[in-house]
Amino acid sequence: MRERDPRIVLGLHRSRYERRILTGALELGVDAIDTGFNYHGFSAHAALWAVGRDLLPHFKLSTKVGFFPAPGQAEHSLDPSRLREAMERTNYDLCRAPDLVFLHNPEQSLTGSSSAAQDKLGMACAALARATAEGLCGGWGISSWDPRLLPSLVDGTMPKPDVVMVRAGLTAGIDILEASEALAAGWDLGSSQLWGMSPFGGRATDPLWGKLDPRLFIQDPDESLSAVQAAFRTAYRLPRVGRIAVGTDNPPHLRELIAALRYEANADTLLTYRRLLRERTAHQPL
Repeated sequence: MRERDPRIVLGLHRSRYERRILTGALELGVDAIDTGFNYHGFSAHAALWAVGRDLLPHFKLSTKVGFFPAPGQAEHSLDPSRLREAMERTNYDLCRAPDLVFLHNPEQSLTGSSSAAQDKLGMACAALARATAEGLCGGWGISSWDPRLLPSLVDGTMPKPDVVMVRAGLTAGIDILEASEALAAGWDLGSSQLWGMSPFGGRATDPLWGKLDPRLFIQDPDESLSAVQAAFRTAYRLPRVGRIAVGTDNPPHLRELIAALRYEANADTLLTYRRLLRERTAHQPL
């Protein structure tokens, strides 16, 4: 078993929830997994327990609440009582308290006036903070696919999350990157408390990674560095995050991503890239 590396979290969004995925991660030194109440058809937690009950004590486990079963499709809610019920169900299905629970895409329910949205977000955050204090989870956070609305809602009266998780990497637009950084700054979170997700914008097998050469963003790349590895390593700087949740059911692919961490991103190239993104956005027609 390799020495653990806390910079990678195994994301289980599209996972088949097989035991070999968990054992493979542990063998490679990845001992953090991230799932969600609504993943795997709202059965992710029970599926994890079924295939890896003896392995789960070896993992730091994060999950998410905010989406709920509804006829035809999932529905989103920030209702504190529903969030509480989901967390209690999570504890029951996992036979343990998760180490971290994220409020899942709160922007989905933040409609109406700014004051109404702020109140709704504040009550949802307070529900997770209360659940943490009562032992239903070890900590809590915000996981946002589109955080652009959120920085304007954060004030000193709102509970402070332990972690914020946002999109990261070359497929995230400058508006997402800057909103993510503003959200972290609003809560005075350091880079270790900001996590990235979806570093490939979907799948590492996307044809995009055969056309784009992300090695341009790596300092001193060598011939062994692949485009996928370069894209993954670059994602830690777009925005600057301490960890990235990345999904794969393929242990060799996970091994490839771990190997990418020995490289460093080129700070000057990334500054230029961000400036070009900003300029391009400024010149786009309204």
